[in-house]
Amino acid sequence: MESNALSLVTFKIGKELYGINIMEVNEIIKLTEITSIPNAPEFVEGVITLRGEIIPVVDLGKRFNFEKIEFTEDEELLRGIIIITVEEMTIGIIIDQVNRVINVNKSQIQPPPQMISGIGAEYIQGVVKLEDNNLLVILNINKLFSKKELMLLSGKQ
Repeated sequence: MESNALSLVTFKIGKELYGINIMEVNEIIKLTEITSIPNAPEFVEGVITLRGEIIPVVDLGKRFNFEKIEFTEDEELLRGIIIITVEEMTIGIIIDQVNRVINVNKSQIQPPPQMISGIGAEYIQGVVKLEDNNLLVILNINKLFSKKELMLLSGKQ
């Protein structure tokens, strides 16, 4: 049965609120030690080991060319990594703050405006206006990385 509700994991990058379909999220872990990789694309922070699997970690703030933010110790504790799978590849995405899981009606989702908070519309599945009048940007995880970038992330150049 096709439901009209969509469950989204919401999180902040900078001051903006984003969401990913909960079915696309493997898990959320706290920010951990990241080993940097030489010659990686600029938005790749490095790799982590999670239960024996080496996972590339991407900084979406850098990916979207956001200004670098300095975090207080308390804010640092709120940061985390969302583990997703794109094209059969496990990738970690650094987020500044996990928010909560919300349900939205698919009819509330509007197409993305041409330019929203500096990130390209190609990464966006849609936007939802929340009760507090803030916009929630729903990311399309399958469009976050090009095939070439996925190959770079996998180390198979």
